[in-house]
Amino acid sequence: MSAFQITRRPIDAEPIRQAVLGPESGAVIVFHGTIRERTLDRDVTFLEYEAYEPMAIKQMQAIGDEMIERHGIAAIACTHRIGRLEIGDDAMVLAVASPHRAAALAATADFILRLKQDVPIWKKEHFVGGAVWIGTPEDPQGEGSTP
Repeated sequence: MSAFQITRRPIDAEPIRQAVLGPESGAVIVFHGTIRERTLDRDVTFLEYEAYEPMAIKQMQAIGDEMIERHGIAAIACTHRIGRLEIGDDAMVLAVASPHRAAALAATADFILRLKQDVPIWKKEHFVGGAVWIGTPEDPQGEGSTP
């Protein structure tokens, strides 16, 4: 089972957690990706996310299906927020359920990495003194960083 969505509203994590619960759920992980106030040496003021929504949802579903097959998890659900987000807001909430914790932990880490790499959701970081689209040549976080 999997469920994915894009929203412009604050994310309520409980329905996402409920979406993955089942009798085989021995481990349930709910991960909140939140907006932090500092990246490297920059004071972040807010973030903006944009997405090609139909493709983003389709790609999230494909990655979710892959996580079910690769890690043997029972269910996965994720909601990603777009628009302007303030410090402390949830940008993404991911829930993973599996019979055992090792599979749930591995699928959580794997899904987040793939989401950042393969899903058409773009992040613009606004900081004191400027703004930059993350993942561009102007991004001082550079290749291979974990923003």
